[in-house]
Amino acid sequence: MESRKIAIVCGGDSSEMLVSLKSAQGLYSFINKIRYQVWIVVIQSGRWYVRLNEEDTVSVDKNDFSFNYHGETIRFDFAWITIHGTPGEDGRLQGYFDLLGLPYSCCGVLAAAITFNKFICNQFLKGFGVKVAESVLLRQGQKITDHEVVDAVGLPCFIKCNVGGSSFGVTKVKKAEEIQDAISKAFAEGPEVIIESFMSGTEVTCGCFKTKKETHLLPVTEVVSQNEFFDYDAKYKGQVQEITPARIPDETRDRIQAITSLIYDIIGCKGVIRADYIITSEGIKLLEVNTTPGMTATSFIPQQVSAAGLKMEDVMGEIIEDSFSVSI
Repeated sequence: MESRKIAIVCGGDSSEMLVSLKSAQGLYSFINKIRYQVWIVVIQSGRWYVRLNEEDTVSVDKNDFSFNYHGETIRFDFAWITIHGTPGEDGRLQGYFDLLGLPYSCCGVLAAAITFNKFICNQFLKGFGVKVAESVLLRQGQKITDHEVVDAVGLPCFIKCNVGGSSFGVTKVKKAEEIQDAISKAFAEGPEVIIESFMSGTEVTCGCFKTKKETHLLPVTEVVSQNEFFDYDAKYKGQVQEITPARIPDETRDRIQAITSLIYDIIGCKGVIRADYIITSEGIKLLEVNTTPGMTATSFIPQQVSAAGLKMEDVMGEIIEDSFSVSI
């Protein structure tokens, strides 16, 4: 039997493009290249291409997501989406693959669209009993006074793009006079801004993936930033302690894993997700759900997979093959 042809799809049209490229390299290093034929496909600003090596690329035919290689038309069997931001994290690319009938690694259009919008996702999950921060949503053109912000969420608060990631455009606001500049900074990253109340406590994150046969609840990671909060420098420049497993009581760990599993099922996720939380004096509160989490060698999910005694190569293979298995 010929090995399956796998596209690791990265790039995107947001500030997270470079992070996505790093995730693609991580996934490429993890995947079993004896079992699968693997290519990295970059999507950026309307240009879609396969990266053959450091210098050579070939265009992807958007009509059927194929490319020509040494005179042969290569058609992919599966797409592993690792775009952080649009169009891979918001459901747009998933809709394209659905039309082509091409299986992919993560959740579908609706689940991706819900989780990509932080405000909508949190308000949706709040209806199922998941605790979240108090928040206010602003769309382009809408205004809010400093007084209204303070009344709604208090100070300090976080102001960030509602459909962004990797902490681009995020500000921890401590004074009312900082609010409008922080809103402008967040709007530079996207058309919607979310203003959230500050939650004091221990920040943790938990990964989860499910197949037709099995549920994997990964160990919880404790996040101790050396900075004011878990910002870009903390995430990608090592200014953080990431402790797996987290230094928390077993019952708290179990509760976090149970909430993550519940969220996975409520939203209708697929593949690997990661949910971020703050353990506060009032309980465990959700920060956000990430359906295309970072996959560099040092990202949370590979850390948690290793701590669980698993290998990323096997995890990827399990998720890929699950797309071709028949439900019992």
